[in-house]
Amino acid sequence: MGTKGLVLYLVTGFTVSVFIAFLLGNHNGGPEILRLNSLNGSGVDAIVKIWPKLVFDWRSVLATLIGFLGSAFGTVGGVGGGGIFVPMLNLIVGFDTKSAAALSKCMIMGASTSSVWYNLRVPHPFREVPIIDYDLAMLFQPMLMLGITIGVSLSVVFPYWLITVLIIILFLGTSSRSFFRGIEMWKQETICNRELEAQERAPFNSHGEFLIDECDPLICKEEKSKLQILRFNLRWKRLMMLIAVWAAFLCLQIIKARCVVLPTPLPKCVSSVVIFSFRREITRTSSYFLDFGCFLQNGTPLCGAWYWVLSILQFPIALAIFGYEAVKLYKESKKRRMNGNPECVCEATIEWTILNICCCAFCGILGGTVGGLLGSGGGFILGPLLLELGVIPQVASATATFVMMFSSSLSVVEFYLLKRFPMPYALYLIGVSILAGFWGQFFIRKLVVVLKRASLIIFILSGVIFASALTMGIS
Repeated sequence: MGTKGLVLYLVTGFTVSVFIAFLLGNHNGGPEILRLNSLNGSGVDAIVKIWPKLVFDWRSVLATLIGFLGSAFGTVGGVGGGGIFVPMLNLIVGFDTKSAAALSKCMIMGASTSSVWYNLRVPHPFREVPIIDYDLAMLFQPMLMLGITIGVSLSVVFPYWLITVLIIILFLGTSSRSFFRGIEMWKQETICNRELEAQERAPFNSHGEFLIDECDPLICKEEKSKLQILRFNLRWKRLMMLIAVWAAFLCLQIIKARCVVLPTPLPKCVSSVVIFSFRREITRTSSYFLDFGCFLQNGTPLCGAWYWVLSILQFPIALAIFGYEAVKLYKESKKRRMNGNPECVCEATIEWTILNICCCAFCGILGGTVGGLLGSGGGFILGPLLLELGVIPQVASATATFVMMFSSSLSVVEFYLLKRFPMPYALYLIGVSILAGFWGQFFIRKLVVVLKRASLIIFILSGVIFASALTMGIS
């Protein structure tokens, strides 16, 4: 499956799914409404939290094992593993869906943070550049965070079955594309390894000339100390810019979350809370209205205009950072093409045309949207996308994990302030994922060096995405 085939598959699948959902909505004669009788003197209990206690039993042991393996392989592939964590926490441990999504973010944050620390102490396999591509990180991080905001909003509008179907279609497409790309790279590595073996057996040709290796070895030659590599991989100016974007989004999300808190106790005249999905009508309940999460009292929004101002402010912040990096890549790429310089601007091997830049923006928003819908870090889109751009697996994994560290930590802080997960379970799962992130990076990178097969990272990425599709279908 090529890139065009993947795009055609995704567009067709999404269009058919949304069309079916629209027909079902019209057939039912109106918006899908779930009435939750919930009012008492203390306020609303419509959102039921199911938080099992942290005890040593078969459920916690199985969840620990799945979480460890999912974090280890998920961070190596650069996809996080949220598609595995959410069903695991929901079906095995027994958390409600929203709490499971919040805990999934905690696990992704722990695993990605430990993986980033490990990767910062590893040199680039072939070039004298950082193993994390900061240009691509600055290009995708703001779009990813913007997409997460959109995904959270869509999770209220779309019915759960439609979200599940769309994500399964997406996961099957990206996993298939990554699998075939892994096969292509495996074949290239086989040819390269055979040539290396032949040269080791006979370093001179029939004319007595010494043969020069044209295939870059996969073994990382570490000539510097760990501290020197760490200093070289850190780019403080770019890192501070990424932290500034992260802090700006965090402040906006915290303030916006404060704006939509319902007053308690609610007036006794309200007998129920109406939650609706998919259809864009406004459902009336007594003197209250519910419209995309914004409550109104007697026609006056409780969240007020500030809610929408804060929501809209995220767009110029994200577009400003994305535009800055996009213009830089475009000008540098155009300058090198005019000078006949074939060297790539960054790790991606594509030409940074306006069409390609717009495609990257769309994919970044799509990755964040999937993360917001599912409770993942967006790596299910970003990881395969970086490979599609021509980034080598080692750099693609390190860069995707680096970006996920920011997006997942943003959600964790917000969920903590909203009290969306129990702290004992969160700390325990974060500890498990931190250990898993170190173990996964160490073991798989050693395996890549021994076997001289960087395509293993692509196969792991494809396997984790496919496993997520299966678990989403089962749940």
